[in-house]
Amino acid sequence: MRTFFAHGSFHSINMKRFAFAVLLPMMLGGCAHLSYYLQSVGGQLEIMNREKPIELLLQDDQLDTRLRDKLQLTQRIREFAIHELALPNNKSYRGYADLQRPYVVWNVYATPEFSIKPRTWCFPVAGCVNYRGYFAEADAQAQAKHIAASGDDVYVSGVPAYSTLGWFADPVLNTFIQYPETELARLLFHELAHQIVYVQDDSVFNESFATVVEQAGISRWLMQHGSIAQLEHHAQLQEFRTSIRALIAQTRETLSQLYDSQLTDAEKRQRKAAAFESLKAAYANRKLDKTSFSGYDRWFAQPLGNAHLASVAMYTQYVPAFEALLAQHAGNLPNFYAAVRTLAGLPAHQRNEQLDRLTPRPKPQ
Repeated sequence: MRTFFAHGSFHSINMKRFAFAVLLPMMLGGCAHLSYYLQSVGGQLEIMNREKPIELLLQDDQLDTRLRDKLQLTQRIREFAIHELALPNNKSYRGYADLQRPYVVWNVYATPEFSIKPRTWCFPVAGCVNYRGYFAEADAQAQAKHIAASGDDVYVSGVPAYSTLGWFADPVLNTFIQYPETELARLLFHELAHQIVYVQDDSVFNESFATVVEQAGISRWLMQHGSIAQLEHHAQLQEFRTSIRALIAQTRETLSQLYDSQLTDAEKRQRKAAAFESLKAAYANRKLDKTSFSGYDRWFAQPLGNAHLASVAMYTQYVPAFEALLAQHAGNLPNFYAAVRTLAGLPAHQRNEQLDRLTPRPKPQ
């Protein structure tokens, strides 16, 4: 994911230079955001201090057997990513860090009460993104409470992984190491995709692209390493995910029209609440024959708001467009990456116009 805070396994003098390089612009710009950047640098340095080379860990006879198996799996996935998916061949995911917490960061998403457009925050190097990341959950919750007091919809989401966009070597973390094989592979493919293409100030472009790379990657991984049962389960899960994305997109469209209407705020609130209840009911109906797919249960169990929809749209809005572009290149990933780089070089309005043209139109009923 996709929040940018640099990381790597390197000498402590480089850590100090990194901290200075990040903090200096903040100091020059005033103290308003200094505490935020201090927690960012502190959290990142903690990861650096905890990271150990996987190669050395695997030489330890006392290493937990389950962890050993998972670390070995990450290295097989890493080699597959290089040789089969043309993803970067570097030191990312060659180290492991146990942070002793369930997530590496917690992201705060926010939208106005009557808008599906997310708030944005801008940072050095990464540009503007549609979330604000914190290394401590308490800090994220405090920020969410502060934002909510102004009337915004807010959503705090735990994040298991992030990318430094190739600036430094990203580590394998305890926050995702115990994922099932396919989910572990999906995550690594996604994060490595961010090192291929990253457009400043366009979170939707970046995340939608990485989502398509992860999908293509896991399909190929299963074709080579999966069983028939795994392939069937993956196909069913993809179909289910697609249907859930469609439900959420439909709700976004309904709310967008509602917020643009001339209704009173009280009427908008009433219909907004009804739209989210309808979304939850639709999900429950989809679950009736897909009871084994529980990955969305926690998300739908929350009191939903615009910020929840924004967090999903960031990852999925242009997935159909990128899927169509990949199909145009007959599944050839290097050629696909080159085409995406070309898109990335366009001004934002031209880039979005081309993605809109690539997006398949719904078939008439």
